[in-house]
Amino acid sequence: MVELDKLRTLSARVGADPLLVQAAGGNTSLKDDGVMWIKASGTWLKDALAKDIFVPLDHAAILAALATNDPACESCTAFVRTDLNSTGLRPSIETTVHALMPQRVVVHVHCVNTIAWAIRADGEQRLSEKLAGFNWAFVPYARPGLPLAGAISSRMRPGVDVLVLGNHGLAVAADSVADAEAVLERVVAAVNRPVRDALPPDRQALAKLCAGTTYKPAAMDETHALATDPLALKRGKSLVFYPDHVVFLGVGVATSFDGQPPLVAVPGVGVLIRNDAKPAIEPMGRCLADVMRRVEDNDPLVSLTGEDVDRLVNWDAEKYRQTLKA
Repeated sequence: MVELDKLRTLSARVGADPLLVQAAGGNTSLKDDGVMWIKASGTWLKDALAKDIFVPLDHAAILAALATNDPACESCTAFVRTDLNSTGLRPSIETTVHALMPQRVVVHVHCVNTIAWAIRADGEQRLSEKLAGFNWAFVPYARPGLPLAGAISSRMRPGVDVLVLGNHGLAVAADSVADAEAVLERVVAAVNRPVRDALPPDRQALAKLCAGTTYKPAAMDETHALATDPLALKRGKSLVFYPDHVVFLGVGVATSFDGQPPLVAVPGVGVLIRNDAKPAIEPMGRCLADVMRRVEDNDPLVSLTGEDVDRLVNWDAEKYRQTLKA
């Protein structure tokens, strides 16, 4: 299928951009002849050209189930076209986002610039200035699955092809891969935010701290900003602003080795990653640093509540994603 091949190429390109997608986050889809092909849960978009990461589903069946608030829409495994599913994988935990957008192609990303707006209490108002030329909708935060499907349904209007998901990310849609990519590029340019310079890590100090431990310095310079940017650490140490933060890093960011956390931010020095940490840990740590470097001290931010966090970590679909590795 030519269009699916084009989607694989776009997926790999988007998945390789840490400002758009981190680790297994984000997903893409294509609707064709009643079948919706969507990225499988736990797979990485950057691998789209090297691995078969798409799962086929019965699109009409999903829509019918959503109309009745069917609990099967939480995982959407009941709608997989097993006759076409060579991978045996499960569909993305955000399948309902894609199903509800009527366009053929949907690209959902965790764009750090979008998130930096979408975690603000006045995010919808501020984005209305940035996205004045788009047919877009702002969707207040809701857990993926049925809650998010309901939130999207209440905000959708004919012609909407851009969704900003509060405390979550961005979804764009079009009837071809090329057009979806064009919309994505325009939106990303429109929501761009200034980035604070980050102090470099103290690599000598990090080397001493690692000696004799099961930790090593983070590979990406940008990740170290989580420890060297005071505001990034101040906010990230105790608050959670979007789902993938709590799912991969837990509540807050550790600043000591106590409990052997997968990531440790040493204030003013840099970030250490446990040697056996999942491949997603550093990309998620960098994402948090990237988002926080795009907010200011007086920005009116809204974090996820304790109840939001509980609903995420105890969700069966999310538990399944956590069992998978890149």
